[in-house]
Amino acid sequence: MLKTNKIRSLTLSITSCLALLSAPLLADNISKKQMTADITYLASDDLKGRASFSPEIDIAANYIGQRFSDIGLKPLNGLSTYKQTFTITSITPSAFSVSLNGKEIPKNNITVASTMKDLTWTTPKAMKTHILGKKDNFRDLLRKVNNAGGQNLILVNTAHNDIFQKYQQFLNRGLTKLVVEDNEEDHQGAIVLVLTNETDVEQIQVQASTTISKKSLTNVVGILPGNSKADEIVMFSAHYDHLGTTPDGKQIYNGADDDASGTTAVINLAEHFAKQGNNARTLMFAAFTAEEIGGYGSRYLSQQLNPDDVVAMINIEMIGKPSKFGAGTLWMTGMERSNLGELLNKSLAPHNMEIFTDPYPEQGLFYRSDNATLARLGVPAHSFSSTQLDKDQHYHQTSDDINSLDLNSMHKVIESLSIASKDIVNGKITPTRVDVSKVDAHGKIY
Repeated sequence: MLKTNKIRSLTLSITSCLALLSAPLLADNISKKQMTADITYLASDDLKGRASFSPEIDIAANYIGQRFSDIGLKPLNGLSTYKQTFTITSITPSAFSVSLNGKEIPKNNITVASTMKDLTWTTPKAMKTHILGKKDNFRDLLRKVNNAGGQNLILVNTAHNDIFQKYQQFLNRGLTKLVVEDNEEDHQGAIVLVLTNETDVEQIQVQASTTISKKSLTNVVGILPGNSKADEIVMFSAHYDHLGTTPDGKQIYNGADDDASGTTAVINLAEHFAKQGNNARTLMFAAFTAEEIGGYGSRYLSQQLNPDDVVAMINIEMIGKPSKFGAGTLWMTGMERSNLGELLNKSLAPHNMEIFTDPYPEQGLFYRSDNATLARLGVPAHSFSSTQLDKDQHYHQTSDDINSLDLNSMHKVIESLSIASKDIVNGKITPTRVDVSKVDAHGKIY
C-alpha cells in the first residue's frame, strides 16, 4: 500500500511538472520596478493632483517627456520637443441665479453649462424646457440636449441628487473650447440644470454670466518610427491630468488609478517596444491633457493627424485595481464597434488570457474617455480598463492614491497588453474601422 501511494504521488508530481512546462507563460516584457517608480511619482503628493492649467501638470509633462527621451522616442513631426502645446478658450461661470415660478432656487440646486458671456431668460419662451423624471436616464437626456445645442432648461427630479452633484462639480469648473470666434454659434449654447420636483414652468428668471479667457494646455507625444509600414500608425494613449486639490487645497486628488495607471502603462509599453525594435508600424505614445475637463488633448491631437493613417488606438484608462474577472484581467469599451478586441484576443488565447467585453454598458464608457474623439473619425479606438465602477469607492475621490492600487494586478495587465498588441504592432493584423454613422457626435455646448 505504501509503495503504491509513493508511485501515485510520483506520477502526480511528474504530471504537474509537465503541465507547468507545457503551459504558456506570461512574458517578462515590463519591468515592475520601473512601472512602480513611474506611477509612484505621477500619483505623488508633489504633483498635487495634476489639474489642468496648474504648475504641477507641467511638472508631470516634463517627467513623461524625459522618460520618452530616455527611451529614445522621437517628437511628433514638426516639433522639436515631446510637448504639444496649444491654446484653448476657457469659459468659467462667474455668477448665476434662477427663480422658478416665483421661488428663488438655492445655489446648490443649480448648475450651468454656458458658452455665452451673459445669459438672461425672463420668459419660458426664451429656452427649451426638458423634464427629467424620477425614472429617466440622466446621462441620456443630458447627452441629447448637449448634442442638439441651443438654450435649454432641465428640471431634474431630486431622485437624481447624487449624479446631479457630480455633474455640478464638473460643470462648475467651467467649459473649454479649442477655438471660439466672436461670431461663432458656439456662443449661443447654454444648459441650466435645476434640481427640483417642479414639472411646470409658469414663470422663469435666469441670470448667468461667464468669464472667457485664453489658456494653454500640453499633450506629451513620442514616436517610435515603423519599419516596413511606417505610414501606418498604432496609437497607445492615456490622459495624465486629474482633478487637482479640494478648494481649500488641503486634500489632493492624486488620481493614481485615474489615470496615472494608464499613463504609466503607455510609458512602459513604449519602453518595451523600443527595446524590441522590430515594429513594422509607427507607434505613437500619447499622454493627453484635459481629459477630465472635456477631452481637449485628444481632440487637438486628432486635428493634427490624418485619421485614415491610424490603424488602431489603444487607450488605457484606470488599470490599477483588479477587474470583476480577476486580478490582472481587463475589459474593453465598444467591443462591437470593430473587431480589434477579437484580434487582440487571438494573440492572447495561447496564454489562456482574454480581454473581456465592457461589463458596464449602462455607464456609456465608450464616450467617456479620449478614444471617442478618434472613434468619431472612424479609427478603431477603444478604451481598456480594469476598474469595477459599480464598486470602486475611490473614483474621483481623494482616496485614489498609490495605496489603493494592486500593483501586481496592474503589472499583469500591462504585460497582457504588450502580448495582445504584438501582431498589430508588427503589421500582421488590421482591425476593421468604426462606422462613424453609428457614433454620437461631440456635444455642441461642452
